[in-house]
Parts: sequence; C-alpha cells; structure tokens
Amino acid sequence: MALCWQGALLLSLAAAISVHADMKLKCWPDFVTLVWTESRSQADTSLFRLGNCFPTSVTAREVVFNVYFNDCNFRILVTGDQLMYTNDLTYVSTPGSDLHPFTHLVVCSYKRPKDWYPPTYDPKFITYGQGDLIFHIGLMNDDFSGPAKSTHFPLGSSIPIVATVEQETHQPLLLLLDECVAATTPELQAGSNIYPIITNKGCLVDSKTSRSKFEPRQESSELRLSLQAFRFALGQEVFIHCRLGAWDPSGVDNIKKACHYVKNHGKTLGSWELLDNPAKSNLCNCCETSCTPRSTRSTESGILGMVHKALLGPVTISDVAF
Repeated sequence: MALCWQGALLLSLAAAISVHADMKLKCWPDFVTLVWTESRSQADTSLFRLGNCFPTSVTAREVVFNVYFNDCNFRILVTGDQLMYTNDLTYVSTPGSDLHPFTHLVVCSYKRPKDWYPPTYDPKFITYGQGDLIFHIGLMNDDFSGPAKSTHFPLGSSIPIVATVEQETHQPLLLLLDECVAATTPELQAGSNIYPIITNKGCLVDSKTSRSKFEPRQESSELRLSLQAFRFALGQEVFIHCRLGAWDPSGVDNIKKACHYVKNHGKTLGSWELLDNPAKSNLCNCCETSCTPRSTRSTESGILGMVHKALLGPVTISDVAF
C-alpha cells in the first residue's frame, strides 16, 4: 500500500458477549499493531490468536500482535471509497476452563486509492515439508491478459476469473475449483442466501442455464472460468466464495475434476464434458446426482494435494442488457 494513504480508522466490534479487556489498535499502511490487555486473572494470554497467527509476545495480562496484512488470513473488503482489512481476534479456551471462547472483530479502514484494483487472494501454506503452495484467484479482463479494471458487470456479460497455484518446488499440480457460490456477504453463514456456481466436486452447474464455461487450459496449475453475469442480488455487492484444490494430475477422478455442460445446438439435450480430457467425460456423469469417492485414494488432504478456501469480490451486477 502506498505510504501516502491517510486517515486510517481504528475500529473494533465486540462479539455478542461482554469482554472485560482493553484493546489498542494501530493501523499502518501495510502493518497492524494490536495490544490486548486482559483483566481476568484466569485467562491464559498465550491462547489468543489473530486470524491464524500466534501472538508476537505475551505477558501475564497483555497480548501483542505485530503483523502484516499479507499474513494471518486478513480479509479485504471494498465498499465505495473505503478499503478495509478485517480479521478475528479469538480466544481459544482449554477444556474444563471457566472462560468461554470468544471472537472480537478487528478492522483497519483506509481511503481507497483511485488506482487500486482488487488483488489476487494470496495465502501461503506449508504442506508436509514439500515447500509453499501459493494460491491466487482474481478477476481478469476479457482476454485474460491482465487484471480487470472494473468490478461492475452488466447482466449477461462475461466475468472472466482466473485461479492459479504457484508450485515452487512441488511436482506439477493440477488446479481445480471444487465449489463456488455467490453471496451478498463476505462470510457464509447458516441461512445465507446463495447462488450456486460450481457444486458437486467440480461441476459448473451454472453452465446448464447460461454461457458459463471453463476455458481451455494454458497450464495445469491455472484454471480459467468465463462466468456469465447472473441475475442474483442485482445492484448489490456480491462475493464469490470458492474452494480451490491443487492435486497430482494423475489423480483425476469423479471428485477431483472440472466439468461443464456443453449444449448441443439444434438438439434438445447437451452433455457434461471433462475439461482436461473429454474422452473421460464419464467422470462427469455424477454431476446430475451426487459425486462421491469411488475409492479410499480420493482424499481431500495429504501429500498429493491440498484444498483452500478463497474469497473473490465484491462485484456488482447491474440489470442492463449486454
């Protein structure tokens, strides 16, 4: 972030419980300092977390975090001319403790620079000593040659999305989108109003009723999706929640796949097609029912792959003919 940004707002919202403590928050251009002073003598200050980060330092009554926004799973939210970084300060209670776990929302808000565009989502993982996996997801321009310059799309237009994984020292990996849903909130909750895009372990269900499709791969570690702007929450901010998976390319099966529906022009019915090998499109047959593992080799974690949740947006779809 540019150092010329001004007016960082220091905000914190309590969860639905009363917390006897004092919090001091300082938002720098790309860094945050949080000091939590706990008044309850029975609290174990080492059990505080900011996102997935442990405290930088602790004393008997004080917890300090000095962290960058690129760390700790900070979330990015853009509303109007405001750019906000949010995270959760949590207390993880031990079994048998009289203190209940709680969550405290932490927000740093800045004036949005005119030349700022949504970055790709960039968390890092360590996987069984094999090195880092770095996932990205972002909005692109029409030919996928660069990032989108707008997050506003007319109804029926194409929303180009690219997801990638940086493999670093890993063997070649196949990137897949396990599921994606659209919602009007940056966090999914029970009862959230959602629009399904990809479900059933890689089935692009939106392609049955639209022009949405997976684009041909440029490389195994990248997946391109042309998503037709849908009639959901028109005029509102929409967030796309996705689960990405990076897998051994030889492990494609009915739960590790990318399938879209191809319409047969002039005929009543179309068919599901496997992006990476149409000759094996029978793996997509379960898209009409329920895709479940066919063997114990189909797992969601381990040395052959990793899954990760990512958030894209907000985007706004307007009710304007394309």
